[in-house]
Amino acid sequence: GLPPKDVPACGFSNELCPEDTSSEHLVVGVVGLCVIIFASVVASALRKRRVERELNMMLWRVNYSEIEFSKITRSIAQNGSMVFGSTRGYASSIHSLSQAMSRMEDQVFIKVGIYKGKSVAVKVVSKEGGVVLSREDLVELKKLRDMSHDNINPFIGACIDQPNMCVLTAYCHKGCLQDILENDDIKLDMMFKNSFMNDIVEGMVYLHHSFLKSHGNLKSNNCLVDSRWMIKITGHGMKNFQSDPQKETPEYEIYRDKLWTAPELLRLGSAKPLYGTPKGDVYSFGIILQEILHRTLPFFIGISPMTPKEVIERVMKPPQEGPFRPEIPTSFDDDAKMNEEVHRLASQCWAEQPDDRMSFADIKRQLRKFNRGRQLNIVDTMISKLEKYASNLEEIVNQRTSELIEEKKKTDTLLYRMLPQTVAEKLKSGKSLEAELYENVTIYFSDIVGFTALSSESSPMEVVQLLNDLYTMFDSIIAKYDVYKVETIGDAYMVTSGLPVRNGERHAKEVACMALDLLRAISEFKVRNRPEYRMKLRIGLHTGPCAAGVVGQTMPRYCLFGDTVNTASRMETTGEALKIHMSQQAKEALAIFPEFIMVCRGEIWVKGKGDITTYWLLGNSKLHHFNKPTDGEMSA
Repeated sequence: GLPPKDVPACGFSNELCPEDTSSEHLVVGVVGLCVIIFASVVASALRKRRVERELNMMLWRVNYSEIEFSKITRSIAQNGSMVFGSTRGYASSIHSLSQAMSRMEDQVFIKVGIYKGKSVAVKVVSKEGGVVLSREDLVELKKLRDMSHDNINPFIGACIDQPNMCVLTAYCHKGCLQDILENDDIKLDMMFKNSFMNDIVEGMVYLHHSFLKSHGNLKSNNCLVDSRWMIKITGHGMKNFQSDPQKETPEYEIYRDKLWTAPELLRLGSAKPLYGTPKGDVYSFGIILQEILHRTLPFFIGISPMTPKEVIERVMKPPQEGPFRPEIPTSFDDDAKMNEEVHRLASQCWAEQPDDRMSFADIKRQLRKFNRGRQLNIVDTMISKLEKYASNLEEIVNQRTSELIEEKKKTDTLLYRMLPQTVAEKLKSGKSLEAELYENVTIYFSDIVGFTALSSESSPMEVVQLLNDLYTMFDSIIAKYDVYKVETIGDAYMVTSGLPVRNGERHAKEVACMALDLLRAISEFKVRNRPEYRMKLRIGLHTGPCAAGVVGQTMPRYCLFGDTVNTASRMETTGEALKIHMSQQAKEALAIFPEFIMVCRGEIWVKGKGDITTYWLLGNSKLHHFNKPTDGEMSA
């Protein structure tokens, strides 16, 4: 036989014959797979259990008593903002304007409150019978609460307890996009508009990739603007939290809310999908593009005025000569090239056939091309926005300041007509207005002789016109003298000098010259409805001490008190037509001015005074002489 080998077949240590471990590997693999499957099942069960627990916990549910309502309320329209807050888009349509104004009574007020330290908008839900939530509804509410994106307005929660049913969303301080577009005080350049477009597209891309798949009610008043000028899309989901339709909703309002709806959805009527379609959202975005570019409401650009109903009827009709869409102006205010590109994009968005419309992902790429491939940086955009907004605010503040100054001048002018300027200044500065005694003033009273008879022969409007013409003439004359018109009552006219600013001994001279001037002017005055009629003025003057002060708060009046006022009135009532009747005190105050011509009338009886000596003022030799004294007056 053969000799034995030097080395065993498997070696001295069995190193040449490795053990067969395939069975062990198989066992390990099977065990590992079982562990993985078990772990997956457990994880899935735990996840499902957690989801079910969260569904049952209803983390979105809000206790109404936990909402702290602030004093701020925001007035908005039925499904968004106050759509017709401006009439700029409707200047040519009186019917549209009247319809919009008539709907002011139907406003819905979104309350603003604080919930868990955050400002929230509280939208009241009017739904008979309350809300019955299925598991599907609970899942939707949970997913809505979990949605998180810079351009989606967060859903905070909802209260389902009657009668306080409401939906809470994050409060956006600047209102909705339509509010911004309607506000002429806010200047929007192409950068601002482009930012708004990008924000909406970003939000819709996220929404279309979410469980909702579409919005169904995209419109400019469902695009909110926060304090950082970012668009936050709202109005999506919440199918069970839609208020019941009003029984008497105006037709105008019903069709107005459909202006953003795609034609294929309009034709479906009530059978349209509750959340619309992705292509329907693209159509709505095209309408919003027109709003952003031209800052007007849908379909009211460059066309004859049409009601929303007429617009919707034309949009719904099968296109024979092309679909009915907003007209595009041929001229642009800024960046013409950018406007043209966006208009082409809008035309693609509102194409008649849904398949011809772009997706929001395509729109996003298209807008990036418009920006020459630049990726918009949020921080840079915000800084640019804030700089422009600050500049715009400065212009608005300067403009408002100028307007305020002008209005203050008008207010001051009106106040100075109601009160003496010195008194008005004290009133404006908050100083106390105490009555003041004046030692010597001259008071003028006059009335129209035969005014009652003339009034009875004229219409009320003719009487008002007569007095307005007469006192306008009087006011222009007394402006030349150092006098103050106290008041006019009917045909009575009261003027004084020497108060509220004392003028030494000139008060009598100022009033006398004014009285002569008025007497001269009345002889040339023509009554419009009675050109042949000659007006006759009866004037009385008196000089003496007087108290004056402001009376009342609602309509303050500067009033004179004292016997001097009564005596001046008696001088007028006991006088004669076209003559200036004076008391002894007024005559003595004028005596220091030799140019005045006065004659004694003699003694007359005056109520409350008895028999007193009075005088006629005939003229002023330096200025003019009204009429020569009669022989009887000279001898007197």
